[in-house]
This record gives sequence, C-alpha cells and structure tokens, in this order.
Amino acid sequence: MSTLLEKNKLTDAFTKGDLTTKLGFVVFGAGLIGHGQIVKGIICLVLEAAFFMYMISKGFSNLSMFPSLGDRVTEEVWNESKGIYEYVQGDNSQLILLYGVITIFVILAFITLWWLQCKHAYKIQKLKENGKHVPTFIEDIKSLFDGNLHITLMTLPCLGILVFNIVPLVYMILMAFTTYSKEGDHLRLFDWNGLVQFVRVLNMNNSVGRQFWQVLRWTIIWAIFATFLNYILGMILAMVINRKETKWKGFWRFCFILSIAVPQFISLMIMRLMLQPNGAVNVLLQNWGFISSPLPFWTNAMWARVTVIVINLWVGIPYTMLQVTGILQNIPSELYEAAEIDGAGPITIFFKITLPYMLFITTPYLIASFVGNINNFNVIYLLSGGGPTYVGDTAGQTDLLVTWLYKLTINQQYFNIGAVIGILTFVVLTIVTLVTYRRSKSYNDEEAFM
Repeated sequence: MSTLLEKNKLTDAFTKGDLTTKLGFVVFGAGLIGHGQIVKGIICLVLEAAFFMYMISKGFSNLSMFPSLGDRVTEEVWNESKGIYEYVQGDNSQLILLYGVITIFVILAFITLWWLQCKHAYKIQKLKENGKHVPTFIEDIKSLFDGNLHITLMTLPCLGILVFNIVPLVYMILMAFTTYSKEGDHLRLFDWNGLVQFVRVLNMNNSVGRQFWQVLRWTIIWAIFATFLNYILGMILAMVINRKETKWKGFWRFCFILSIAVPQFISLMIMRLMLQPNGAVNVLLQNWGFISSPLPFWTNAMWARVTVIVINLWVGIPYTMLQVTGILQNIPSELYEAAEIDGAGPITIFFKITLPYMLFITTPYLIASFVGNINNFNVIYLLSGGGPTYVGDTAGQTDLLVTWLYKLTINQQYFNIGAVIGILTFVVLTIVTLVTYRRSKSYNDEEAFM
C-alpha cells in the first residue's frame, strides 16, 4: 500500500506539478532551486553531473563488457626494436564482473536520488501553495539532529551494509553463473554459463555432486547433535545447579564459565594437540596401561566425528547453562507449588511446566544455534581440518559445507562451485529458519506465558 502511495505521489508530481517541478524530472535539483531550496538543488545537480561523468568515463564501458566478461586474452608480442617478447595485457573477467556490479548499483542509486528529489520538489510546491512554512537548509540540518535523528543514525550503518554486505553478496551470486575456476584456466578470463554449476553440484552422478550430498548429510547430522545435545545437557546442568539443595551455586557456575573466558581458538588448538597419536591423552593412557596403541581420534572417520561433537559440547554447554539459568529463575514458583500440591512428581513437573516454558522462550535461540552450527567453521577446521579421509577430491569426512567451501575457494580455486554451495546453503537455511520460527509457539502465541 505504501509503495502504491509513493507511486501516486510521483505521478502527481508529474501531472499536477508546476513547470519548475516538472523540470526537476530532467535536471536534478531544478524543482528544488525553483522553490527556494537552493543548496539542496545544487547538491542534487552536482550529484547528477558526477553520475554522468562516471558513466561517460567508465560506466558505459563497464556495462558494455558485462555481458561478455571480456574476450581478449593475454598475448606475447614480438618487439623487433628491443628483440624480446612483450606481454600485452588481456581482459580480466573478475574485475569486469566487479565493476559491472558496482555500475549497476550506481545506476540504482541515481534512480533513487531522482525519485527522491522529484517527490521532495512536489512536496515543497504543495507547502507553498497551502501557505505553509518551507524549511530552510539550516532548519533541515538541525532536524537531522532532532526530529529526523533516525535518518542521521541509520545512514552510515545502511551504507556499510550496502558496501560490505549487499554488493559482495551480489558479486558472489553472479559468480555462480560463470566458469570462474582453475578448470580450463578460467581464473583470469571466464564467461557466463548459466545453471551449469548448479546442475553439476546437485547431480550425484559426478564427483562434485557426490561430495556435496555426503557433506550435506554430515552437516545436518552435526548440526542436530551439536544443537540439541548442547541444549539438553546445558539445561540439565543448569537445573542441577539451580536446585535448592545444591550448595555453592556461584562456585559451580564459575567453574563452567571458565571455558568461556578462554579464547575458543586457543582451547580448540590445545585439544587438537592433546588428542594426536603422540599427544598427551594417548601417551598418558598408554603409560597407565589402559591402551596398547594410540586411539585414532583424528585418523578414523567415526572417531573424528564423535570427537568433534564431544569437544563442541565442552565448548557450548556453558553458554546454554547461562541462558537456561536465567529462564529457570523466572519461572513462577507458584506453578511448582501448585503442581506439588496436586501430587505431580519431578518428571511430570519437568515435562508439563519447565520444558514447555523453556522451549517457548528459547525457540529463537535454538533456531539461531542450529544455523550457527551449520556454519560452525572454527570447531571443525581447527580440530580435524575436515579430515581424516576424503570422500572425493576436496571434501573430508568431517567437513561441513562451510569448511568445504573454504577449501574449494582458497585451496582449489573453484570459485564458481564455492559460490553455488554458498547460495544453496543460504537458501536452505533461510527456508528452514523462517518455516520453523513461523510455526513455533514463540511466534504464533506470543502472549501465552505473559
């Protein structure tokens, strides 16, 4: 509805606006200057001039090369005067794609500015026609620190998101539709190839497809165990510490919170070294006579998978304990007293009062934890490195999609396949997150526990 109203305002500006307002549709700022907004009009005019200067100098060239992504290869040319071969620089498809994306965003920004200044010029016209006060430039500046403070505060963050998030994201998405990889020497000069890489990744009849589905299966298994085991065990730990009978509650919480105080990077690297075949754990167990040969923590696929799950519990349980502790302390004690009077036992009280209350409050946290564990790069990469064995050319038995993507792009330089995996991961996580949250009681029955 709001979009329709904005379109109507722009239409009114063109049909009902005076000559000065209509002139602003062609010359930026003309409508503002004609209605007394001199400084704003000049700023808009300067921005329009800067846009056309950019388009003439670089923009049109960037757009013209965008469909082909370049076609000139680097060549050796014989220089007779020097008696040597010289390299003639060819096209760089990576830069052409990047500059093309930037140019498209510059054009979108230009269109947005055109729309805003046309609408504002018509607004000033209506204020004058109705005999109302037209704000001066100084008054507009002052309003940015008063009534329009939200514009001032949100401008820089929005620009940061646009420059550092949206533009790189669009660039990565477009990369998935190209031949950009080391295959066929397409690292410098590549071309569009449509959905070829998507078909390649999703097809189980080739190496990349088989690796994708095996890594995806382990990623889901990992995320389920890492999320729900952390949640269940952290909840049990919080309940045990929170009991009336438990003494020195603060001390026990302090002991478990110590693992949070130590940087995760250091903790994981130490655990990786301790569990090596010649690490502290295997050496001690052999010296004590419990084992005759080192346990294959990182050399056997099943052992490695179980090990990373267990170590993740040690890292993640304290966070869950802190979350649940706050919730337990806020459950009305009258509910427990009424249940005990009715003869309910501890198990019944847990499943009828404690668990439903905690699930209602922590459903968004569980969803965020599940998504975070799917993208849990640190635990897997720092502990097992994705190994020990490989299910294909690049993916290891403990690799998640995010660690496999890292290897594909950094180690193997399969940038297009990495982009496809990034897109598929994003789509799957978005659908799961939205569907799960919208079907939960936390979303549909917000007032239930008020």
